[in-house]
Amino acid sequence: QNEKELQDVVKRQEEKMLQLIDKSGEVTRLKGEVSQLKRSLQRAETEAKVLWEETQRQEPKVDSIYIQERVLLRQEVDKLRLLLLEKEDENLLLSDKY
Repeated sequence: QNEKELQDVVKRQEEKMLQLIDKSGEVTRLKGEVSQLKRSLQRAETEAKVLWEETQRQEPKVDSIYIQERVLLRQEVDKLRLLLLEKEDENLLLSDKY
Protein backbone atom coordinates (compact mmCIF):
# COMPACT_ATOMS: atom_id res chain seq x y z
CA GLN A 1 0.00 0.00 0.00
CA ASN A 2 2.86 2.39 0.80
CA GLU A 3 4.27 1.73 -2.64
CA LYS A 4 0.93 2.54 -4.25
CA GLU A 5 0.68 5.79 -2.26
CA LEU A 6 4.20 6.69 -3.29
CA GLN A 7 3.38 6.01 -6.94
CA ASP A 8 0.29 8.22 -6.65
CA VAL A 9 2.34 11.03 -5.09
CA VAL A 10 4.98 10.74 -7.83
CA LYS A 11 2.27 10.77 -10.52
CA ARG A 12 0.66 13.90 -9.04
CA GLN A 13 4.08 15.61 -8.87
CA GLU A 14 4.74 14.76 -12.51
CA GLU A 15 1.36 16.20 -13.48
CA LYS A 16 2.10 19.39 -11.54
CA MET A 17 5.49 19.70 -13.20
CA LEU A 18 3.92 19.32 -16.64
CA GLN A 19 1.36 21.99 -15.79
CA LEU A 20 4.13 24.34 -14.66
CA ILE A 21 6.05 23.72 -17.88
CA ASP A 22 2.91 24.53 -19.87
CA LYS A 23 2.38 27.71 -17.87
CA SER A 24 5.99 28.82 -18.24
CA GLY A 25 5.65 28.38 -22.00
CA GLU A 26 2.52 30.50 -21.91
CA VAL A 27 4.28 33.18 -19.86
CA THR A 28 7.13 33.22 -22.38
CA ARG A 29 4.67 33.55 -25.25
CA LEU A 30 2.82 36.36 -23.48
CA LYS A 31 6.08 38.19 -22.76
CA GLY A 32 6.89 38.05 -26.47
CA GLU A 33 3.43 39.35 -27.30
CA VAL A 34 3.79 42.20 -24.79
CA SER A 35 7.15 43.09 -26.30
CA GLN A 36 5.63 43.16 -29.76
CA LEU A 37 2.73 45.31 -28.55
CA LYS A 38 5.15 47.76 -26.94
CA ARG A 39 7.03 48.11 -30.24
CA SER A 40 3.77 48.65 -32.12
CA LEU A 41 2.69 51.22 -29.58
CA GLN A 42 5.99 53.06 -29.87
CA ARG A 43 5.72 53.13 -33.68
CA ALA A 44 2.15 54.42 -33.52
CA GLU A 45 3.09 57.12 -31.00
CA THR A 46 5.97 58.21 -33.21
CA GLU A 47 3.68 58.44 -36.23
CA ALA A 48 1.14 60.44 -34.24
CA LYS A 49 3.86 62.81 -33.03
CA VAL A 50 5.09 63.38 -36.58
CA LEU A 51 1.54 64.07 -37.74
CA TRP A 52 1.01 66.51 -34.90
CA GLU A 53 4.21 68.36 -35.81
CA GLU A 54 3.13 68.50 -39.46
CA THR A 55 -0.25 69.99 -38.58
CA GLN A 56 1.46 72.68 -36.51
CA ARG A 57 3.42 73.78 -39.60
CA GLN A 58 0.49 73.77 -42.01
CA GLU A 59 -1.55 76.76 -43.02
CA PRO A 60 -5.06 77.14 -41.57
CA LYS A 61 -6.59 75.03 -44.34
CA VAL A 62 -6.20 71.42 -43.33
CA ASP A 63 -6.88 68.47 -45.62
CA SER A 64 -9.80 66.39 -44.32
CA ILE A 65 -8.16 63.13 -45.39
CA TYR A 66 -5.10 64.14 -43.41
CA ILE A 67 -7.23 64.72 -40.31
CA GLN A 68 -8.98 61.37 -40.79
CA GLU A 69 -5.61 59.65 -40.93
CA ARG A 70 -4.56 61.40 -37.74
CA VAL A 71 -7.75 60.33 -35.99
CA LEU A 72 -7.29 56.73 -37.16
CA LEU A 73 -3.71 56.74 -35.91
CA ARG A 74 -4.77 58.11 -32.53
CA GLN A 75 -7.43 55.39 -32.30
CA GLU A 76 -4.83 52.76 -33.15
CA VAL A 77 -2.50 54.10 -30.43
CA ASP A 78 -5.34 53.93 -27.90
CA LYS A 79 -6.23 50.39 -28.99
CA LEU A 80 -2.60 49.29 -28.67
CA ARG A 81 -2.35 50.86 -25.22
CA LEU A 82 -5.41 48.94 -24.13
CA LEU A 83 -4.03 45.67 -25.51
CA LEU A 84 -0.74 46.30 -23.74
CA LEU A 85 -2.48 46.92 -20.43
CA GLU A 86 -4.57 43.78 -20.86
CA LYS A 87 -1.47 41.67 -21.56
CA GLU A 88 0.37 43.18 -18.60
CA ASP A 89 -2.62 42.30 -16.42
CA GLU A 90 -2.57 38.73 -17.76
CA ASN A 91 1.14 38.49 -17.01
CA LEU A 92 0.60 39.74 -13.48
CA LEU A 93 -2.14 37.19 -12.93
CA LEU A 94 0.07 34.40 -14.26
CA SER A 95 3.09 35.48 -12.25
CA ASP A 96 0.99 35.80 -9.09
CA LYS A 97 -0.40 32.32 -9.69
CA TYR A 98 3.00 30.71 -10.08
